[in-house]
Amino acid sequence: MRYGRAITLEGPFEQVQQDVRQALADQGFGVLTEIDVQATLKAKLDQDMEPYLILGACNPPLAQRALDADRSVGLLLPCNVVVHGDGDWVIVEAIDPETMVTLTGLDAMAPVAEEAGRRLEAALSSLGPSAP
Repeated sequence: MRYGRAITLEGPFEQVQQDVRQALADQGFGVLTEIDVQATLKAKLDQDMEPYLILGACNPPLAQRALDADRSVGLLLPCNVVVHGDGDWVIVEAIDPETMVTLTGLDAMAPVAEEAGRRLEAALSSLGPSAP
C-alpha cells in the first residue's frame, strides 16, 4: 500500500526545509509539531544519522471537517511531512491523506482527504521538479 508521495530536490537541507515550510503555508498548512529525529537519536542513543525532520502539518478548516466526521481521526492527524537527506540531495515526503479514508472506512472523510491531498501535492509541486 502506498501511503505517501516523495520528491527529491537538489539543494542544501536547511534551504529545502525552509522552502517546504513556506510551500505548506502557501497551501494553508501550519506546522504544529516538529521532530528533529537526527538530534533526538544523537541525544538519546548517541547515534548519528542524516538530517531528518518530521513536520506535523495542519490545515485547520480541513482538520475540523475531519474531526466533525470522526473524533477518533485525531489519531491520524496532523499530516506528516518528512524532510531528510544529506549533501546536495534532500527527500521530501508527505502522507497521502487517503489513508484516513482507508483506515476509517468513512465515506465522509473522502472529500476532506481529497482536498488535503490536492493541497499537499500543490505544496510539493511548488518546490520544483523531482530530481532523477
